[in-house]
Amino acid sequence: MRLSRRFVPVSAAVALVLAVPYDAMSHPRAEGVNEGSPPAAGNEGARRPAVPQPFGAECRITVTGSRAVAYCHNPYVGTDRVALHVECARWWDIDSDSAPVEVGPATTVRLTGRCWKEIRAVWITHED
Repeated sequence: MRLSRRFVPVSAAVALVLAVPYDAMSHPRAEGVNEGSPPAAGNEGARRPAVPQPFGAECRITVTGSRAVAYCHNPYVGTDRVALHVECARWWDIDSDSAPVEVGPATTVRLTGRCWKEIRAVWITHED
């Protein structure tokens, strides 16, 4: 008696179930959302809460010696304002903050900063 003939259909079924792509799975419904149905009586003026839209430029920072360079790319529709901040390691070295730069939709900007000697920290701030 061969056991492999019994387990071939079972193993094929298990492989098919596990191979279902993630997008084909059902998604949970949000609470309080009525798709296709009219609003309840007395709630005609009620609006659904706004869904937050993605916002903000993505930035990459590189430090080479005493120089810092940041490339910020904004893939979203809204305009973002970014600024580069450089903190120097030596107590006598002056820390620097760049002026805010507008990063429009689908735009990449380059921000640079430096210290006389070593850099302790570099970061980017975003303004609305």
